Amino acid sequence: MRRVAFTLIGGKNWTGGYNYLLNLLQALARYESGAIVPVLFFGEDVGQDEIAPFRAISGVEVVCHSAFDVSRKGLALVKSLLLGRDAATQNVFQKYRINLVFESAQFHGWRATTPAIAWIPDLQHRFLPHLFGFAGYWKRELGFLAQIACKRTIMVSSDDTRSHCERLYPSALGRIHTVHFAVPGRAAITRTEARKVADRYGLPQHYFFMPNQFWQHKNHKLVLEALALLEREGDTRVSVIASGKTQDPRNPDYYSQLQAMVESLGIGDRFKSIGMIAYEDLAPLMMASDALLNPSGFEGWSTTVEEARALGVPMVLSDLDVHREQGADQATYFDRTSAQALAQTLSNYVPLDDEKRDALAAQAVPLADARVSEFARAFVALVSASMVGAD
Repeated sequence: MRRVAFTLIGGKNWTGGYNYLLNLLQALARYESGAIVPVLFFGEDVGQDEIAPFRAISGVEVVCHSAFDVSRKGLALVKSLLLGRDAATQNVFQKYRINLVFESAQFHGWRATTPAIAWIPDLQHRFLPHLFGFAGYWKRELGFLAQIACKRTIMVSSDDTRSHCERLYPSALGRIHTVHFAVPGRAAITRTEARKVADRYGLPQHYFFMPNQFWQHKNHKLVLEALALLEREGDTRVSVIASGKTQDPRNPDYYSQLQAMVESLGIGDRFKSIGMIAYEDLAPLMMASDALLNPSGFEGWSTTVEEARALGVPMVLSDLDVHREQGADQATYFDRTSAQALAQTLSNYVPLDDEKRDALAAQAVPLADARVSEFARAFVALVSASMVGAD
């Protein structure tokens, strides 16, 4: 049985990475039980509240060890780059009989004896370098280059990212594989039930829901500019409700800038931020909305879009190639560089009635579960292929 090592992705600083790992391991437990043994390594400085959801997944082994402490992550990377391996982590992998390592935002060295799959979630730094700064850009780029140079199997979440990888890193041709991320369908939530949750948050009867973290590339400013245009035109029907983590680690002042912009534009009655919400409230607030709104300027494979697909929620998305790949004909698209285009799209949008929305939700569940099954199958197949290559 293949024993595959995972380490924590994201955590409190990147909920998208944390939820990706959680969904992957849950998918493996549900659809590929026994195909591999996931062994998840945490540092001893990680809170039990972050670990608990993973302990609840059948078949997942959880190991807490100081070699994976967040405080020594930088040291481990330096050793892996300069010496070719971090002895502390490699010894732990050997102790737990690891056959393959799943690397994300980590590099375990060019002398590491255990084969690895490197997950590259997106290439945002190559397309939006101004958001990273010199050090942030090169930390990311050198990490990718090291993984590619060491002949890692490269896993991406979209064909869009794969095509960019092949163009930007031609030495990795033939080793880049798309494994589409998916989330499971949920027990049917009627619009009536969802509305009760929206009422608890004091939300209007009609709104577009934007559950993105308040990070600069998510394009919140375009939304505010579009709402300001509608305000000047006297269109009072459109409201946007935003949720998500309010701290952008690359631009700590971003959220306060947005709040000041809302006030200066006089659109406080059109745009409301409700910050971080309980995960169990995400689905009802999506269901109660007229549509999911994702104006993002860059994505690898959007978690919020995937959540909306799993619920049968209509979507209004920026015209990214990856959005078109993911949303296909289930979404309305607009020019992500034009506030006027977004304003017109929101103003012209005609919400579906409750009967149609409930029907879409019921149809979405089996389709979502089929995508999750394929997600798990494709991952296991990639593990097997990587092991054959290593053998």
